[in-house]
Amino acid sequence: MKKLLKVILYILGVPILLVLLTLFGMWLKYNSVVSSKPSNQTETLKPGYYGKWVNNFIGTGGFPVWVCGQNFPGATVPFGMVRLSPETASLYTNTRGYNTSGYYYGDNKIIGFSHTRLGGTGATDGGSFLFTPTTKSTDEINYKEDYYHIFSHSDETAFPGYYRVNLKNEGILAEFTTTERVGLHRYTFTEDNNRSIIIKVTNALGDGRAEDGYVTIDPDKNEITGSARLFGTFSKRFGGIKVYFVAYFDKPFSSFGIWNGSNYTENLQIISSDDITVNLGFDKDNQSKTVNVKVGISYVSIDNARLNLESEVGDNSFDDILQNAVAKWEGKLSIIKIDGCTDDERVIFYSSLYRSFQMPTIFNDVNGEYIGFDNQIHRATGFTYYTDLSLWDTFRTIHPLFTLIARDYQSDMLVSLVQMAKEGGWLPRWPSGNGYTGSMLGTPADMTIADSYLKGIRNFDVNLAFEKMKETALSPTPKGSAFSGRRGIEGYLKYEYCPAGMKDEKAVSKTLEYAWADHSISLLAGALGREEDSLLFAEHAKYYKNVWNPKTQYFQARNSDGSFVKKFKPLQLTYTDWDEEYTKEYVEGSALQWRWAVPYDAEGLISLFNSREYFIEELNNFFALADSQLATWTPGSYYWHGNEPDIHSVYLFNYADRPDLTQKWVRWILNNKYDNTYVGIDGNDDAGTLSAWYIFSSLGFYPIAGSDIYQLGAPLFKNAEIDLGGKTLSIITENYSPSNIYVSKIFLNDTLLNRRWIKHSEIVNGGTMRFIMSSKPIIQ
Repeated sequence: MKKLLKVILYILGVPILLVLLTLFGMWLKYNSVVSSKPSNQTETLKPGYYGKWVNNFIGTGGFPVWVCGQNFPGATVPFGMVRLSPETASLYTNTRGYNTSGYYYGDNKIIGFSHTRLGGTGATDGGSFLFTPTTKSTDEINYKEDYYHIFSHSDETAFPGYYRVNLKNEGILAEFTTTERVGLHRYTFTEDNNRSIIIKVTNALGDGRAEDGYVTIDPDKNEITGSARLFGTFSKRFGGIKVYFVAYFDKPFSSFGIWNGSNYTENLQIISSDDITVNLGFDKDNQSKTVNVKVGISYVSIDNARLNLESEVGDNSFDDILQNAVAKWEGKLSIIKIDGCTDDERVIFYSSLYRSFQMPTIFNDVNGEYIGFDNQIHRATGFTYYTDLSLWDTFRTIHPLFTLIARDYQSDMLVSLVQMAKEGGWLPRWPSGNGYTGSMLGTPADMTIADSYLKGIRNFDVNLAFEKMKETALSPTPKGSAFSGRRGIEGYLKYEYCPAGMKDEKAVSKTLEYAWADHSISLLAGALGREEDSLLFAEHAKYYKNVWNPKTQYFQARNSDGSFVKKFKPLQLTYTDWDEEYTKEYVEGSALQWRWAVPYDAEGLISLFNSREYFIEELNNFFALADSQLATWTPGSYYWHGNEPDIHSVYLFNYADRPDLTQKWVRWILNNKYDNTYVGIDGNDDAGTLSAWYIFSSLGFYPIAGSDIYQLGAPLFKNAEIDLGGKTLSIITENYSPSNIYVSKIFLNDTLLNRRWIKHSEIVNGGTMRFIMSSKPIIQ
C-alpha cells in the first residue's frame, strides 16, 4: 500500500512540479519586464521645470482590475479630447493589455498607438484609430491578428505632453505629442528597410468593438479620412459613439491598400466595413527617414476633424506643438508650489496634480459643436463643453480641487452638466461621450453642484439644476428612461431607507449615498432661499440612521418589515463574495468599509456608536489592522485607500476630538499608499480622485464634499503656495521635520484656530495658514 501511495504521489508530483516550474518561469519573465525603467527626458527634448517631477507611469501597473491605477503614460494636454498613448499586449499571450486605458506596465508588446481613452477608471472605452509603424511588407502581415512590437521600458521616455518609445526590433523611433483635439506622430525609421504605417480604423480598446467603419484614401493630398462607431464598457450602453478623423502625412504614399475583414486590396481608396485596416507605404529611398502624421478627431463630423486639425496645428511642426503642450502643463503644475520634501514626495505630488487635470474630456470642436445627449448637434457658446465626468468618484476630491484652483474650468463643467440635463432630461451620474452610462449609484451631481455653488461659482443655471435634483430625489425616472435616476427611490421615500431585496439591491449603499445627496440639496436649497425644500431634504439626510443596527453597530441591510437581514459578515468583501451571499446590499467594499460613510454628519454618526470612546477605538482599529503596503491582489476588508466609500474616514477623528489620530493616519496613508513606481497607488485612480486626495491631504486640509467645509490635517511639506487665480494661499509649517507629524496649533492669518475645520470663504481670497508641528500627539 505504501509503495502504491509513493507511485501515485510520484505520478502526481510530476505535473505539479511542471506547473510550479512554469509559474516560476512566468514570474521571472514578468519581473524582468517590470524591472526595466523608462526615462522622463532625452538629450534634446526635456519637460518644463514642474513637468520634470512627473512620473507618467505611476498607476500603470500592479495587479489588474481593482488594485491597478488604470492610468496611461501617453501624450495629452489638460482635459484633452485626444489622449494619444500606446496599447499593449500580454508578455505570455497576445491578449490585449489588462489596464482599462490600454497600457499595462507588465506587458512587453506594443500593438500600436490610439487616440482616445479614459484615465484611471474601471471602464474600457476608446482606442480610436490605432497607428502601428512597421518595416514588414504587406504580405508578411496577418491582418486578422494584432501586429505587435516587443519593447522594453528602458526604451520609453515620457513627460507631460510627450511620449516616445524606441521599437528596436524593427529600428523605429515613435514619438507623440498633442493639442486638445489633434494627435501628432513622428516615426523615424532608422534602417533602410520597408517603411509602412498600419492604421486600424475600426480599433477599440480591450474587449470593445468597433463597427460602421469608413475610410477614404487620397494619395494626391497625402491624406486619409474616416470614422468608426465604438462600443466600449460605457459607450455600448447608449448605442455606441461615432468618432471621425482626418490624418495628414508629410510624405507621399508609395503604396496603399485596405483590409476589409476578409481580403486585402491594393490601391483601394474608399470602403465601408465593420473591419477596416489601412496599410500605407512610404518610399524607403527618400533621404528623410522620418514620417510625420497629424491626426485631428471629432465626434461630430470629418469636416470638424479637419477644422480641429487646421485650427490647432496648421503648419506648426511637431516640436512647435510639443513646446505648446509643455507650456500648457507648466501652467497647470505651477499652480501649486511646494518646498521641503524628498524627491519622491515631490514626484508623487506633481504626478498627482498631473493626473488631476487629465479628465473630464473636452467634447466640443473648435467651432463649439458637440453631440448632445439627445444625439443632436449643439454649439457651446461662451463655454467649453465637457464629458466623461466620473462623478461618483470625483465629487469627493477632484471637483472640490477644481473649485479651489481651477474655478473657470469647474464653472464650464457645471454648465456642461446643466446642458446634459436640458438635452437628455436628467443630471447624469457618470456621463461619458454623449450618453448616460448608468454606472455606480446615487446622484453625485447633486454634491458637485451644491459644493461649487456654496463656494461661490454661480455662472450656470442653478435653478434648473436644482429642479432636476429635486425631481430625481422625489420620484423615479419613467420606465425605459436613458437615466436610471435613484434606483429604489420609492422604497427610500416610503420606508425612509432602501429596503433589502428590492430591484438592483445595494440597499445599504444606496441609503447612505442618497442621504448624502439630500444633505447637499438641503444646503443648496437654503442658499437659494427655498426654506421648505431645505427642511424637507435636511430630514431626508437623516435617513442613514434607519439602516444602523444598534446590536451589531454597523449599517446593515433592513427588510421592508423593519427587521435586519440575518446573514451578515462585516469583513466580507463584495469582491470575494462570489454569490453575494453577504454583500449584495453593498457596493464595492465590506460593511466595515461602509461603516463610516456619513462625512457630512459625523456627529450624528458618532452618536450611533455605543460611546465616543468606542467610536474612536473602532475607527483606529480600522486603520491599524489594514495592510501597511500598497494593495496586491485583494484590497482587504479594513481601510482600503483604493476606492471611494472610505477615503474620507481618516478625517472623522477630528469630530471625536482626536485630531492627533487624523494627523497620524493621514501621514501613514501618504507614506504607504502612494509611491514613485509603476504601481504607485492603492487602486483605480478613478479620473484622478486618489491623486486629488493626495494633493489636499499633503497640503493639510480636505474637503467635505457637497459643503463649504474643509477638515484640517497636517501638511507633508515645509511650505506650499497655492495660486487661487491671482491670490495666494500660503501654507507654512513651523518646527518642520519629517518626524514631526502632529499639529500643536494652527493659525489662519495670524488668528489662532480653536477648531479643526475651516470654511471655503476663509481661504478663497488667499492668506496664510500656519501649522505649528510637534513630534508628540496633542490629545484634547
